Amino acid sequence: MPVTSDLVGRRYPTAPPYEVSREKIREFAASIGDPHPAYRDVQAARALGHPDVIAPPTFVFLVVHRAMAEVRGDPAIGLDLDRVVHSDQRLEFHRPVRAGDRLSVTVHIDAARQLAGNGIISTRSEVTTDEGEPVVTAHMTLVSRAPATTD
Repeated sequence: MPVTSDLVGRRYPTAPPYEVSREKIREFAASIGDPHPAYRDVQAARALGHPDVIAPPTFVFLVVHRAMAEVRGDPAIGLDLDRVVHSDQRLEFHRPVRAGDRLSVTVHIDAARQLAGNGIISTRSEVTTDEGEPVVTAHMTLVSRAPATTD
């Protein structure tokens, strides 16, 4: 099924919220090898003006990736997951992710088109707290590559 502009405007809200804990932040920071004390120590984070430990910037991908599963799995879009590549990504931070946050994501399809047989979908994921406070906006482009042709 070809990707068309009819997909623009679709929304995919997530449920349940993702609960951010100190331990998840510490584990993530360790996994990427980032020793910053604000990712591990409450007092270090408070000295920087944060109410609790904060997460490394890329931590938010745990939450966004989970939400993007709804888009990738939507049969109306018809993405061939064996042929999908991630071509572009950009993050807008409104504030750091913090321990104690309960994060929800709503993914929006902002653009969709076919180009040279490839389906291209641009998404915007709005990451917010339970209270609706904006945390991060993630922009992402997925390309579903056209099947190889044989001569």
